Amino acid sequence: MSYKPAICSMSLGRAWVHQITPKFTAAASAGLPGIEIFYEDLLYLASSYPGGATSANQLLAAHSIKSLCNSLKLEIIGIGPFNNCEGLLCPILKAQKRQELELWFQVAHILNTDIIQIPCTFLPESDERITGDLEIVARDLREIADLGARQNPPFRFAFENLCWGTYNDTWAKAWAVVEAVDRPNFGLCLDTFNIAGREFADPTREDGMVVNAKESFRESIKRMARTIDVEKVFYVQVVDAERLERKMDERNEFWVEGQRPRMSWSRNCRLFLCEEERGGYLPVMDVLNAICGSKEEGGMGYKGWVSMELFNRTLVDEREEIPMEHAVRAMESWKKIVERMGWEDIIEKVKQRKQIVSRRPVVENVPERVEISARL
Repeated sequence: MSYKPAICSMSLGRAWVHQITPKFTAAASAGLPGIEIFYEDLLYLASSYPGGATSANQLLAAHSIKSLCNSLKLEIIGIGPFNNCEGLLCPILKAQKRQELELWFQVAHILNTDIIQIPCTFLPESDERITGDLEIVARDLREIADLGARQNPPFRFAFENLCWGTYNDTWAKAWAVVEAVDRPNFGLCLDTFNIAGREFADPTREDGMVVNAKESFRESIKRMARTIDVEKVFYVQVVDAERLERKMDERNEFWVEGQRPRMSWSRNCRLFLCEEERGGYLPVMDVLNAICGSKEEGGMGYKGWVSMELFNRTLVDEREEIPMEHAVRAMESWKKIVERMGWEDIIEKVKQRKQIVSRRPVVENVPERVEISARL
């Protein structure tokens, strides 16, 4: 496999504003061959069925989504995020997460994907139900990996550091977790935003960067390329973020009391890569080179899916053009990535997808707004 572009379904518009069919049609029409299923989309579709988002309705929603993707020739590369499932000290919470996982296995089988994405926990550190103890974190995730391995067909789990994560907020900490879990079906989702957003960027500072950002980050990604086994990189997410005009504090329009500043920044200000004109400033190309560059060039040598996972305030814009606008921006970003990375030999294969004829099944209407507790 070489490199193929994908997009996260949420990045085409949030589920309580934009319905699935126009979002997925936009992705296919723009030429994107792959899509990540953001579970929020599936929950909102299930909520539109009689009885609401029951387990049975979630399975029905999975069938509808798979049928739609088949008609649009969209490959489902994974589902996520399976949140807050590691370092659990509370038996009741742990049992709830295991029960939830069993449903996710059924959903993933219907969607014909073998990857479930797990971000590091972002529950408050004051929450007495969780711990950052690596031994307990690894134990929980090892149990999940073993459960997935026993399924037919088996599942892989892609663990991701979040730059606002409670304990495992850097690539190095995420890699330490993967090594401690020590299972062949447990690896990484490397997200350029979350890597750079923690060790290069600091939205609470006027310049938007940590102290000595350029030098320290350069050394960090060199170390990352030397350290991580590329066979453990299951897929990559690529986006940038804008430098704030006003640092993230109580006076910033995106400030949320009690929420970590990097999370507030992430939810409102991510950009597609190569959108410098919109304020993008993270050294994402450096991260991408460290991941995808050849071993001879000092990289990991990764090849595979490159997914655009964008959170932004524009995702709740109610204009019906939003899904197509974001899909087109994602493809424009992909073309520039291809050019800058020297991947021109694969761009023609992606262009052919624009000729898709979108005969598609009807997906039930989603209510304008359904309150789902799992919504991020």
